[in-house]
Amino acid sequence: MAQETTLSLSTVTAPLNAPIEKVNIAEWLLNLADKEYQRCSSAHIAAGSTHTDDGRPMSINVETIGNALMIQHYVAEVHTPSYCKMVSISDSITSAGRSKAKVTWELRAEKVDDETCLYSNHIHAEAIDETLAFFKEHNVNFKDAAAARQAASDAHNHEETPLFAKSIERHALSR
Repeated sequence: MAQETTLSLSTVTAPLNAPIEKVNIAEWLLNLADKEYQRCSSAHIAAGSTHTDDGRPMSINVETIGNALMIQHYVAEVHTPSYCKMVSISDSITSAGRSKAKVTWELRAEKVDDETCLYSNHIHAEAIDETLAFFKEHNVNFKDAAAARQAASDAHNHEETPLFAKSIERHALSR
């Protein structure tokens, strides 16, 4: 039987008061100003944009999730106006040391009517081999770690999602 690897899974939605034709999540995300990122959560420390060696766009985010400092290297697997799928092998730094986890971040806008969308912020964190080795080395129970990460990630997502939606809305309406 395969070992469970999900550390956290959270989806939060918020209204986005802009026509879908004006929304461009990819443009917003891949050009997000550091201060704007910081305004979207008290746990956000820094953000920037770059690209992989092979030219794929990336968003670099630094934030705290629970007691972990997370440095996320999100590579855009899909980046369209209404949907982005970003995948990161993220650094996680705690008082016990440094490890890594895979985080998939999906941002989506769906049309509700001619003037409104529904924004969805979906985050899935998974343990990878390095995570599991760290847990074993430090006698961390997977279920306990996952429960703590789930609570912290979901609380974080509930804070940032409505603020992301407002930021995307401002970006859309300024275009």
